[in-house]
Amino acid sequence: MEFSEVIQHRYSVRAYKPDSVEEEKLQQVLEAARIAPTGANRQAFQLVVIHTRGREKEMLRIYGRDWFAQAPIVIAACAAPDYKLNVGIVMDHLILAATDQGLGTCWIGAFDRDAAREVLGIPDEVEPIILATLGYAADELRPKQRKALSELVRYEHW
Repeated sequence: MEFSEVIQHRYSVRAYKPDSVEEEKLQQVLEAARIAPTGANRQAFQLVVIHTRGREKEMLRIYGRDWFAQAPIVIAACAAPDYKLNVGIVMDHLILAATDQGLGTCWIGAFDRDAAREVLGIPDEVEPIILATLGYAADELRPKQRKALSELVRYEHW
């Protein structure tokens, strides 16, 4: 896909097919995260890839929506608290690469961090910042509701 098509086709998937994600596609998505820009190129993040099959109850402790545990993969992006912004950039690259691979994702920021820390064995000095589901969508892209560009952009001053 052309980049403009990728950003138009990306949406928050909340229904997943049971199909596994091919290892090659997963690696391409992870590679996109690896090459994302980070402050001073420190790459001060870690990604935890969770295959959810057989771990549905654990996943629901972290985020209590059935579709969350339905996705074949969940990726937890973690970092020290000073590097939260970097994680946002990394996950944006990951999610757009997933769309380019024909995969669906949903970015999740409001989840039970204590449960994630416990279930995933995340050390105290590291924070789970963003989760993303990954798999083949069982729903379809609906028309996006977005503000007009003129409502969002100002030139030269407020």
